Amino acid sequence: MAYEVNGKTIETTEKGYLVNLDDWNEDVAKFIAAQDGIEELTERHWDIINFLRDEYLNNASNQPNMRNIVKAMQKLWDDKKVNAKSLYEFFPKSPDKQATLVAGLPESRRKGGY
Repeated sequence: MAYEVNGKTIETTEKGYLVNLDDWNEDVAKFIAAQDGIEELTERHWDIINFLRDEYLNNASNQPNMRNIVKAMQKLWDDKKVNAKSLYEFFPKSPDKQATLVAGLPESRRKGGY
C-alpha cells in the first residue's frame, strides 16, 4: 500500500501506517486524516498529533495509552473536563490509534489497559 501526496509516493504498511517516519509532514497528516474520515485538522487535533509525535520521537519511542493522552490534553488545554470520550470528537475511530496513524507513527503494539 502507498499514499500519493504532492506527487510523492509514500510507502505504508497494509494498515496504512508509514514505513518511513521521515516521510511524514503536515500535508501527509492531512491526507491520511481525510482518507480516514477526518475532513479538517483543528488546533486540538494538532495538539494530540504533536503530543504523540513528541512522545515517540523524544521519549524512547513511547506510545502513550489513552489515559496518558487524556492527562496531557487536560494539562495542555487547562480543562479538567477532558476525558477519553471527549477525545473521540477529534479521532472517532479511537483517539490513540487513529491519531497515531495520522501522526505518521508506527502502529501501537500495546495490549491495552493502563
